Amino acid sequence: MVFRAPRKVLSYEFSDELRIVKDGKYGSENLDVPGGWDGMVGELIRKEADIAIAPITITSDRERVIDFSKPFMSLGISIMIKKPIKQKLGVFSFLNPLSKEIWVCVIFSYIAVSIVLFIVSRFSPYEWRVLTLSGSTDSAISGRNDPSLQHPHTPQGSPHMPTSSMANDFSIVNSLWFALASFMQQGCDISPRSISGRIAGSVWWFFTLILICSYTANLAAFLTIERMVTPINSPEDLAAQTEVQYGTLSRGATIDFFRKSPIGLYSKMWEFMNSRKHVFVESYEEGIRRVRASKGKYALLIESPTNEYTNEREPCDTMKVGRNLDAKGFGVATPLGSPLRDPINLAVLSLKENGELAKLVERWWYERTECRHSDKPDAARNELSLSNVAGIFYILIGGLLLALAVALLEFCYKSHTEATRAKIPLSDAMKAKARLTIGGGRDFDNGR
Repeated sequence: MVFRAPRKVLSYEFSDELRIVKDGKYGSENLDVPGGWDGMVGELIRKEADIAIAPITITSDRERVIDFSKPFMSLGISIMIKKPIKQKLGVFSFLNPLSKEIWVCVIFSYIAVSIVLFIVSRFSPYEWRVLTLSGSTDSAISGRNDPSLQHPHTPQGSPHMPTSSMANDFSIVNSLWFALASFMQQGCDISPRSISGRIAGSVWWFFTLILICSYTANLAAFLTIERMVTPINSPEDLAAQTEVQYGTLSRGATIDFFRKSPIGLYSKMWEFMNSRKHVFVESYEEGIRRVRASKGKYALLIESPTNEYTNEREPCDTMKVGRNLDAKGFGVATPLGSPLRDPINLAVLSLKENGELAKLVERWWYERTECRHSDKPDAARNELSLSNVAGIFYILIGGLLLALAVALLEFCYKSHTEATRAKIPLSDAMKAKARLTIGGGRDFDNGR
C-alpha cells in the first residue's frame, strides 16, 4: 500500500520490480562489504536499488550516504514484554487495599494505644473510683473485688466491717478491648473519664476513622477488578534491575542509539546489554519469539510501530510498557542525488495532509486487530464470588472455634479451682459445673 500510494502521486517512471533486501538487514556500517554498508543502505549506495521502502529509521549516519524523504511515520524506541497473566484474587484478598507494612504498623499502633491507655489510666486519679463493700456482701459482689483492679495501697478491712476499695476499669485486658472496639467502629461498655485518657482515645478514634475510610474506598476496586501486575513499567524500572534481561537488534539504529547516548540511564542500559552478548537478536522475529517464550524474563527494545502492530496480532500475549525512549521517524530512502527524492517528499506531505497515512495506520494496526479488546469492564466482575471473601468466613469460623476452646479451658480451670477449694474430686466438680451450665437458666426461672 505504501508503495502504490506514492505511485499514484508521482509521474516518475520506474520499474515494478519489488523485492526483499538480499541480506535481510536495514543497513549499518560494515567494512567487509562493498561500499562500507550492508542491508538496504548498502544496496542503495551500490545503486542496486532505486528506492528502499521499509521501516528504516532516519539517522545522521545514514543521511550522509543516502537520501531520505520526509518522515512518513513518527516513532521511538519502546519496550516490549510478555503480557502478564491477570492476578487471581486470593482467599485473603480483602487485605489487599492496604500493604503489609501498613497492616503491621496498625497492629503495633493498636498495642501501643492499649498500653498508653493503661498507663494514663493508672496515673490519672480521675480514672480511679471508690467501691464500698460490706462484710455481708454476696459472692457475686465479692468476686468483682478483683485484686488486679484495686489500688495497691488500699487498706484491707475486717470481713465484718464496711471496707473501701479503689477500682480502675482500664486494666490491660480492658484497654486492649476498648482499643479493639474503637478500631472496629463498635461501642464499648467502658470509656475514659480523665482528660489524658480521652485525649488518647480521641487520637485513636481519628486514626481509625481515616484508616477505615481509606480501606473502604479501595476495597471495592480490589475485589471487583482483576489486575495485571507488570514487573516493568518504565525504562527506569528496566535499568534498576537485573532479573528481567533486555536486548535489541545486534545491528541497526536502535543499538547505535544506546551505544552513543550520553544520557546516564541509556548508558547504564548499554553497559548491561554489552556485558551480556546473548541478549542481542538477529531479527525482530527472533526477539519477539524470545519475549513470548521467556515467561516475563526478557524484554525487547523495539521501534514503537512494530511493537504496537505485534501487540495486535495473535496470540496477543505481548504488550508495550512505558514511554518511548527517543523520538525519530521512518523515511523512504533513495541513493544520493536521486531525482526521486523531491517527488517522494511531495507525495509523503500530500498523504499526511489529507490523512491518508493516518487512515492506513488505523486500518492495518487497529481495525484489523486479531486481539479482543473490551471497552467496558466485564459485568460478571462486578459481583463478588465466594473465593473473593472466603477469608472472612475462615476468620469467623476460626474465631468461633477459638471461643469454644477458651470456654472449655475456663470451664476446666474453674472446676479445678472449685475442686481444690472444696476438697472434692475433679470429676464431681466438673459434673456440678455441667449441671449448673445446663440447668442454671431453668433453675433461675423457677426460683423467681
